[in-house]
Amino acid sequence: MFRKLVLAVIDGLTPDALDRGLERGRLPALRLLLDAGGQYVRGVSTFPSVTPVCLSAIATGAGPDVHGIPHLAWYHRGEGRIVEYGSSLAAIRATGLRGALRDSVAGLSRDHLSPGAITVFEQLGDAGLVTAAVNFTCYRGRHTHRIRLPGVAARNRWYESVDGPERFFFFNLFESDATGAPLAVRSRAAGSVDAYAAAVGRWLITRDGFDFLVYYLPDYDYASHGAGPEGAGDALERADSCLGRLFAAAGGPDEFLSRYAIIVSADHGQMPVGHAVRLERTFAGLRLLQPRRQRAGGADLVVTASNRAGMVYRLPGCPLAARELAERLDRDPAADVVLFLEGAAGVARRGGAELRFEPSPAGWLLEGSPEVLDPGRYPNGLERAWRALRCPAAGEVIVSAAEGYEFVDLGGRHHAGGGSHGSLLAGDSLVPVIQVGLADGLQLPPAPSITDLAPLVAGHFGLDAPGARAPAAVAGV
Repeated sequence: MFRKLVLAVIDGLTPDALDRGLERGRLPALRLLLDAGGQYVRGVSTFPSVTPVCLSAIATGAGPDVHGIPHLAWYHRGEGRIVEYGSSLAAIRATGLRGALRDSVAGLSRDHLSPGAITVFEQLGDAGLVTAAVNFTCYRGRHTHRIRLPGVAARNRWYESVDGPERFFFFNLFESDATGAPLAVRSRAAGSVDAYAAAVGRWLITRDGFDFLVYYLPDYDYASHGAGPEGAGDALERADSCLGRLFAAAGGPDEFLSRYAIIVSADHGQMPVGHAVRLERTFAGLRLLQPRRQRAGGADLVVTASNRAGMVYRLPGCPLAARELAERLDRDPAADVVLFLEGAAGVARRGGAELRFEPSPAGWLLEGSPEVLDPGRYPNGLERAWRALRCPAAGEVIVSAAEGYEFVDLGGRHHAGGGSHGSLLAGDSLVPVIQVGLADGLQLPPAPSITDLAPLVAGHFGLDAPGARAPAAVAGV
């Protein structure tokens, strides 16, 4: 008989930050897991290493080529508009408040996540297991939940219902059960959305109310954006205390580990940034779609930048090919690796050097300068770059920012002086992964991808990895 399983995701946690906290004795819950025989390895995120792409990878066990979510902000070719999941309040306003709220709350899981991808909530639910999630933004499952805030559903058809796990808690907007948890918005005003997650988690544990729970803690990433990853230790300690509250709800650490297996992971890393630039500046002389207008007529390009990655979309009539657009970035100090497709191959450019790459049954076919995607600088860079390029909703050109740089978002906001993420570089891409108690001796690979988490969860419950998948499909992209 399997133990129940908790997957805790601490947004933006870097291995270095975890190691510092452990060495200083400030993370008792995570230390307890390691002392209980927990396996701890450094894993690798996806690309772009931003939360919507990463959480979709965790939920589906697939990259953006399959799950279909390309970035935090992207251009929907079929609908002729920019999708913005919440880079900043200013970016949400710039692209349209109502549409951005629809996209971030319901659109990602309901409309944009590819039907060819299978979420862990769908797979486990189909096997008769009780799934649960707290604040996790890629939540598609088999159970329909109506919004709980009074009056909102009556005014807005987009939010009437969504399909999620059986027990589903999403920032008070959707709550399958009355738990008495504080309002998430009130918790954020007090400095911690994690407090809402902890209250819901305690309620679920005391009732043994799930077989599988995704327990998402975003506060560390939020704090790291402001203070940098080295200055957000208080937020990491709060995340650790949220894990401790799960242990306490079970009657103590020993009781918890006798009933539950647990995986703790981050979705991406984070790096300090000191410079913020507009990616659009490289494309002087071309007509760019303005977010407020949201009309492509007369424009040559759409540029959607956020954090440390950006996408460039060619519109019909654009006079420059993808290669010509990419070559414009060769001398831009903010652009590190620039990616585009040419024929059947992916092309990566860095500082004027070029590498062509494509997968084959025998491995990667490479032509040019392999150091462009040096695996020491860009862990699992070939695969992550390839999967990003093969996402149907991605731009024709994808830009990974240089160390110390961030791209200003569509609302003009940035995190210069703090921390950011999104690039292919190791600092944005390496994540800690800890597991204790997986069934049948299941172990983490030496350097797992976050896409390995869903297959591990399935294996823990005696299921095969999620089955055959079609390529990502978003209508009209």
